[in-house]
Amino acid sequence: MTKDLLHGTEEKMRAAVSALKKELASIRTGHANPALVEHIKVDYNGLLMPINQLAAVSAPAASLLVIQPWDKGSFSSIEKAIQKSDLGLNPTNDGNVIRINIPPLSEERRQELAKVVHSRVEKEKVVIRNLRREAMDELRKQEKDKALSQDELKRALDQLQKLTDVFTANADQVGQDKQAELREV
Repeated sequence: MTKDLLHGTEEKMRAAVSALKKELASIRTGHANPALVEHIKVDYNGLLMPINQLAAVSAPAASLLVIQPWDKGSFSSIEKAIQKSDLGLNPTNDGNVIRINIPPLSEERRQELAKVVHSRVEKEKVVIRNLRREAMDELRKQEKDKALSQDELKRALDQLQKLTDVFTANADQVGQDKQAELREV
């Protein structure tokens, strides 16, 4: 019973770190990366769809993204969605593909993005600590209901704290890696 709870909490924490990685991948650095635009939702025939479901996204050069829509009618919708996004990118359309030049980041913008990375990492660490608190509450409830002894509770709480420490450190490392990537010129 305790193992199941700890395992479930570990899986949720792993999912939180994975979500953080995915979220940070969408933060623009100086390099072209298809993950920059894949999350952008496009209004296509009345449905909001991610770009990667409407087109092939590639990065043939370090400062260029190429989007090749599968349906020629979606060109303008994709362009508008990119322009409306908070990425500050300006797409160009030649009728066959949409090209996005990724300009180099200014030092001021790098610092702003580093703050955004830090705040998202902190937000994810709060999620991890909330998962720990929920598991602790459940373990204490089991001990109160006499399903766990005090020794078992202490061991389980220690394991839970170790899990929390590991995943908090993982989140910090993901954030440090992204900030290092932002500092690259």
